[in-house]
Amino acid sequence: MENLRENLKTAIKNLYNLDFEPELTVAPDNIDADYSSNTPLRLAKDLHKNPLEIAEELSGQLKDTFVSAPGFINFRISDDYLRSTISSLAKDFNVSSSKFKNQTIVCEFSDPNPFKVLHVGHLYTSVVGDSISRLYEYAGAKVIRANFGGDVGLHVAKTMYILKQKNPTDLTIEDIARCYVEGTAVYEDDEAAKAEITALNKEIYQINAESIHEGELAELYWKGRELSYAYFQDFYAKIGVKFDKYYPESTVANLGLTKVKAELAKGVYEISDGAVIFNGEKYGLHTRVFINREGVPTYETKDVGLIFQKYADYHFDKSIVITGSEQLEYMKVVLKSVEQYAKDLVAKTSHLTHGLVKLPGNVKMSSRKGNFLKAVDVLDMIDTELKNAYNSTDKTISLAATKYAFLKYKMGGNIIFDPKESVKMTGNSGPYLLYSSVRAKKILANSTNTQEINTYIYNIYERNLAKKLLGYQELLDEAVAEMAPHKLANFLYELSQEFSRFYENCQVAGSAEAGERVKLVQVYYSTMNHGLNILGIKIPEEM
Repeated sequence: MENLRENLKTAIKNLYNLDFEPELTVAPDNIDADYSSNTPLRLAKDLHKNPLEIAEELSGQLKDTFVSAPGFINFRISDDYLRSTISSLAKDFNVSSSKFKNQTIVCEFSDPNPFKVLHVGHLYTSVVGDSISRLYEYAGAKVIRANFGGDVGLHVAKTMYILKQKNPTDLTIEDIARCYVEGTAVYEDDEAAKAEITALNKEIYQINAESIHEGELAELYWKGRELSYAYFQDFYAKIGVKFDKYYPESTVANLGLTKVKAELAKGVYEISDGAVIFNGEKYGLHTRVFINREGVPTYETKDVGLIFQKYADYHFDKSIVITGSEQLEYMKVVLKSVEQYAKDLVAKTSHLTHGLVKLPGNVKMSSRKGNFLKAVDVLDMIDTELKNAYNSTDKTISLAATKYAFLKYKMGGNIIFDPKESVKMTGNSGPYLLYSSVRAKKILANSTNTQEINTYIYNIYERNLAKKLLGYQELLDEAVAEMAPHKLANFLYELSQEFSRFYENCQVAGSAEAGERVKLVQVYYSTMNHGLNILGIKIPEEM
């Protein structure tokens, strides 16, 4: 399709001396064409011409086109072009992009806090963040996967307040999770406890900043911190996601303090009731505290430090931060404050958000109340469903089911995660894509006839599959530009459906047409393998 678009763009330039970006779409079923463009309709006002007249003029500059009312140009792709392109891809599957070559992109995602348990939202952002990173790597970028977490802060103090009362001898991550829930409850309901937790927050900040390891509180703090990071690493290994850089909040807090205090003197930040704030109301946002009355930096100041530290470490061309949608307004304030003194860094930063992950029945979950869905629970649920449905314990399949269940949705809104639907071998699911890919692999293993047929003409199923395959690279480039893994996921699903129709109607192994059809299967398998890899999904040997 890209070649057709470029040809149309050149024709517009030659005829009307306009630099115009035309659009092409798949032609409707009732038109004997492969693609259509409404460009004449879009040009009519500027050119002061009838759309049909423009369509006729442009069609005269192009091959294999015809015009239809009220002003469409319709394109046909020749069989020779389809076959020759498929043949080339079968010999050398070269799908690549240099769009971001020599650029460094820092992609920050997952961001769990030590002293809390990973929930389903962390799983979601880990899967999506890794796939966006892979999209940019496909486009030639050097991608740094970064992970930012609060090893100091009020959530730690809430947890430690309960932990030091119980002081368990054999501390587990489950103990930590329960203590956080209990600590949050007393902080909200007990003024005396709230005051003690506030003081504890400052004390823990000093323990971390000065690397104090002696004393009951310090020993308990470092033990919990170490246990948390080991727990994170184990989980990321299970889902096949690796991080290049971990940024504990404590490592960027001082840099954030330095920046905020320097800009306080210049009037960017203000003193209010003993705290340092940024007055977001001036910019249509809300006001937030950056340094509290005790002189302790808040999350906001740590995020300021993180922005500058990431740039100091990598001199990034682009920084992507992926969080839940509840952080949207918060990040607007942080970035708006930094924009006042580091506009270029903010211009290079993109904040992406995702909605909540919910189970069927729309049950509301909260880590504060302790009724949330843990990340490991999701993996266990998928394993159980796969075992019950197919008696399978293949982790490759269960991980594909899990990742695809998230990646097929456009990021931004809430999603319903249905474990039973996720493992189905039919429909829009990870296992369906894997089954289709394994089927193609078996066809290739059983096909020995690769003789070409010089005068071969594709039937409708072969032609439709070939056209879909030829749209892969353009789709990938679109997914990169929009940071949209869901577009790739749904393209692969549509491609698998097209392959299924081909498989049902076109014999490959043992047929006289095998030499031509095996090339289609080869390109299909290569495309699925390439695309699924970008989604972080592996194709198993068998299913």
